[in-house]
Parts: sequence; C-alpha cells; structure tokens
Amino acid sequence: MILKVIGIAVISLAIPFGIALGLIASQRPTDLSDTEGGLDFTRLVAGTADPLPLLSVPLRDGFAAQVRYLPGPEGAPLLVLVHGSGWDGGQFDAITPELAEVAEVIAPDLRGHGARPGRRGDVDYIGQFEDDLADLIAAFAKPDQRVVMAGHSSGGGLVIRFAGGNYGKMIDEAILLAPFVQYDAPTTRPNSGGWARPLTRRIIGLSMLNAARIHALDHLTAIQFAMPDEVLNGPEGHRATTAYSWRLNQSFAPRRDWGSDIAALPPFLLVVGTEDEAFVADAFVPTFAEHTDRGKYLLVEGKSHLDVVSSPQAINAIKAMLTDG
Repeated sequence: MILKVIGIAVISLAIPFGIALGLIASQRPTDLSDTEGGLDFTRLVAGTADPLPLLSVPLRDGFAAQVRYLPGPEGAPLLVLVHGSGWDGGQFDAITPELAEVAEVIAPDLRGHGARPGRRGDVDYIGQFEDDLADLIAAFAKPDQRVVMAGHSSGGGLVIRFAGGNYGKMIDEAILLAPFVQYDAPTTRPNSGGWARPLTRRIIGLSMLNAARIHALDHLTAIQFAMPDEVLNGPEGHRATTAYSWRLNQSFAPRRDWGSDIAALPPFLLVVGTEDEAFVADAFVPTFAEHTDRGKYLLVEGKSHLDVVSSPQAINAIKAMLTDG
C-alpha cells in the first residue's frame, strides 16, 4: 500500500515536470534578421552626442559595472538613469549633460548589456538588477541626498520593480519614460509592437519549473528582440543585446502582481509619446491611477517610443521635477 502511494505521488510530480520540459524543448530561438516591425534604433545609434566616459564600479559579487557619471551642482539630487532593453546606458548620452545642470547623474550599463556585459543577456539570479542598483546608489549617494531613479521602457519597468521590492525606500522619487509594465497590462501592445519576440511555450514551461522552485534552466533564452540589421552590422553593433535569459527577463520587469509594484511607487512623473509603437499611450493614466495617486503624467504629442526620451518636453519636465522636488 505504501509503495502504491509513493508510486502515485511520483507519477503526479513527474507528469507536470515532463510537460514543463516538453514545452521548453519545443521552442528555440530563431533568426530574426530581415524581420519587419520593431523599433527604429538607427537614430539612437547615429546620434551626434559625444560618448560619456565610463567608470568601473565594483558590485557586491565583484562584477565591474560600467557607469557613466556627471557631477551636478552642490546639493543636487542623485539621478540614476536605467536604460531600456537591447541597448546600454549610452542611450542617455545626449540628455545627460543637460540633466547634470540640476542633478548628479549616473547611467550604468546593466549587467548583461553594453560593451562589457559579463555574460551577455544573462544574470545570475532573478532580482540581481535590484541588488546591482542598490549597490550603485550606496556607492554614489551622499548622506541625506535625494535619490531619483528614472528608466525608459524595460528600464522604467525595472524602476517600478525596484520600488516594490526590498530596496524601494532607497529612492525618493521616480521618473518613468514609456515604461514596460507587463505583457498583459492594458498599456502594452502585442509583442511590444513587434520589438519583442517572447518564446511563449518556453516561458510557460520555465514558469512551471519556477513555481516548483526549480531554477536549473533559468539561463535559457526566453525572449528575443528585433534589433535592426543596420545597427547590428554597424560600428556600435557590439553594444547590442538581442536576447535575454528567463532570469534576466524576469528581473527587468515588474512582478506578476504589477499593480502592487505600481502602488509602491514614490511620487513619480510618467512621460510617454502619443506615437509610441510599443505601448498604448492613452492607457497609462487609467492603468496607474487605479493603483496610486502619486503620479504626474505627460503625453508628448507626435513622439515615438525611443524619441520621447530626448524630447524637449520630457527633458523640461524631468528638470522641473529634479529642481522642485
């Protein structure tokens, strides 16, 4: 009788485990060259801004984070700029000097990104980005200095995640530039307008394993990005990251209960362009207002997902927030 019960228990565990492995094995990364849709990175890469110098900052595990840094005026807040998916902190090179007029600014290359990524497209565990950002704040912030964290796209999603996590009290305010919330949020277009290619069956299988606290396959690719060939084959192509592991992708977005992460945000500014290809601009205010009353919102007429970051309207609003508190 005991052996029969044990056998039934083993079978009941083996079936979902086998289904999860089957889903994971049934889908692999594909070649996305010549894929239509996606985001226009060409203007970002071909920008006229001079690249900012990089500092090497050791994190808790010894990884050397690459960080762009500009000092600000005496008594200015610390502004942490978090880049979006596929690129690095150089996304903010064009606007950082102007923001440094009113803030001390750091713009890191997140682990797994940029010219010195460590393991490109991967981290060690889910949540490591939050640990890394906490380490950078601790390295740069002065006693009693106001800390503002700003992020674009997935970087905005990471800011939301950070606010809802263990380190949320480290930031006093947040700036969200067309932030990614979750794939099923009202703000998100299917596949982020063609930019993202999630490996859906693999994601379901990995989710099942994670629910059983099995993380042995978290390094597998879970999502790809349609980076334009002219960027990948250009002089800055070595900075691009075209695929993420399961654990990095999970780390780069709010948790599944994304409403709770939004509710944990400190006072924040949310900016999005009306012509955003990846997200539904008009959905941000009702989606966020359902969970928090701490937000201010700016819709920038005629600006796309990437172009909104350097728009004069966004820069002026950010500087006003940094100056006025």
